[in-house]
Amino acid sequence: MPVTGGCLCKKVRYQIAAERPLGVRQCWCRLCQYLSAGGGTVNAVFRKDVFTATGETAVYTSVADSGATMHRRFCPACGTPLFSEAEPRPNVIIVRVGTLDDPELGKPEAAIWTRSAPKWACFDPALPRAEGQPAPTK
Repeated sequence: MPVTGGCLCKKVRYQIAAERPLGVRQCWCRLCQYLSAGGGTVNAVFRKDVFTATGETAVYTSVADSGATMHRRFCPACGTPLFSEAEPRPNVIIVRVGTLDDPELGKPEAAIWTRSAPKWACFDPALPRAEGQPAPTK
């Protein structure tokens, strides 16, 4: 069964021919805090060759705290952050878990960039933590 998702207004939809992500991380870098409007983001990594999207997206390109150039796509109608592509990893797409039709597929396996998190941030004590950028998932 494919993984599906999209934006709040439903103008952008995507489908992923996979049963589950390659990995899922909660990220607390400062850029992700901006994307989430205060918290960290939860991001699921999938192979790009099994990902298709319909509808218009806008892109914001920036350099992440890791040093990677990121192309972050969002819906220009409702503003929902949807997915990102990292230039150093052209074979994967990074999907915002909140946009999955079934967000249960996006249970985080680790919390990263925890040194950038505000003091009030809550961390699942069962998750491994990394103060910065760990090795890529799979």
